[in-house]
Amino acid sequence: MTPKINSVAILGSGTMGSGIAALAAEKNCKVLLLDTSKELVLKGREGLLMGNNPTLSDVSKIKNIEIGSFDEDFNKIKDFDWICEVVVEDLEIKRSIFKEIDKYKNPDAIVSSNTSGIPLREITKNISSRLLENVCITHFFNPVKVMKLCELIPGERTSTRVIDTLRSFLEKVFNKGVVNGKDTVNFIGNRIGCFLLLKGLHESTDARKKDITIEQIDALLSKPMGLPPTGLYGLIDLIGLDVMNSVGLNLSKNLPEKDIGRDYVLLPEAELEMFKNGQLGRKTGGGFYRIKKLNETEKVKEVYDLDKKSWRIAQKYTYDNGISLIFNESLEGKLAWDIMGSTLWYAADLIPEIADDIVNIDRAMRWGFAWSKGPFELLDLAGSNNFINKCKEKNMPIPNMLKVLLDSGEKTFYKDEQKKYLSLDGNYCNVS
Repeated sequence: MTPKINSVAILGSGTMGSGIAALAAEKNCKVLLLDTSKELVLKGREGLLMGNNPTLSDVSKIKNIEIGSFDEDFNKIKDFDWICEVVVEDLEIKRSIFKEIDKYKNPDAIVSSNTSGIPLREITKNISSRLLENVCITHFFNPVKVMKLCELIPGERTSTRVIDTLRSFLEKVFNKGVVNGKDTVNFIGNRIGCFLLLKGLHESTDARKKDITIEQIDALLSKPMGLPPTGLYGLIDLIGLDVMNSVGLNLSKNLPEKDIGRDYVLLPEAELEMFKNGQLGRKTGGGFYRIKKLNETEKVKEVYDLDKKSWRIAQKYTYDNGISLIFNESLEGKLAWDIMGSTLWYAADLIPEIADDIVNIDRAMRWGFAWSKGPFELLDLAGSNNFINKCKEKNMPIPNMLKVLLDSGEKTFYKDEQKKYLSLDGNYCNVS
């Protein structure tokens, strides 16, 4: 029988930590929320009640959250079933927190790190063997209240009990969509999603020289490709150039040596200048876009011209083509292939490195990055044979899962109305 989780200790009261605390409190869990000072954690808890749509929907559930500081209250974690570390994305800080967890945790307690990309094996270096059996990654997406995805990543020695217990809790209590990933840099969603964003910035630098505007690029890399309506630049405005810069630096340290993403980990020159100038996105009042107030009743959306380094009124564009545009030889089609086509190629080559099957990858991109379809669903829609032929025309190697498809003699990754998927061995399995 799978043990139950009734209490959660959350270490870190920032946006993500307080969001997890709110969700646990809503579900009537006993919650301990700790941070470096009581003032900081009090601010985090109070923030759950602010705004017209507070993070804590039922404000009465605030009573379920006890607060404290690392210095004075860390020993209290011994009374909690699940200890979730949610401190800043700094390896040494996380390692120091895990050493403290090792001192005080209950022997049966589950421990997880909510890192967005640091491998678990790096965080748990020099940690006791008893902790290694109880530790994993639980990567929530922000905002926790809204986003369906949670990536569950075991370590080499993580027990089946830990994974089974957390999966059951996350799915049945937190109502999350759980995907199984592996202990690789950026796991599933961020590995593929950040490849698209960073490669997109680099490819778009060349496209702008051919008079394709930022607005055109965003119109192209949105609904036609099955991507969110923000497009490339709009999504990075939402995420923040500071975050993208940090993601790139982490990838530069941890990507495999021959990974094609290595060529795109650093921000292009113009975007790097924006980052250095503090023009980060929505959080700073504007990045690639901003809303300018003309008077009390009128406002206009402006776009930042990266080449002229000045603002102008943003134009609206639409593209009626779907994913098949990646096979078009127009300027837009070539750009779509260079960005979206490359991302589909990348995803198809990452099995079994980051996940054992296509279902986990497709779910990660739909649930975590709001794609209308996952990479393999898009390949089915575009026509995998068309994609293979395009790779051959470009003298590109055929990625792993497309080789499996080709060798199987089948034409699609899914069949029977997506009730079955193609596995690594070339046979179809039931989607669970």
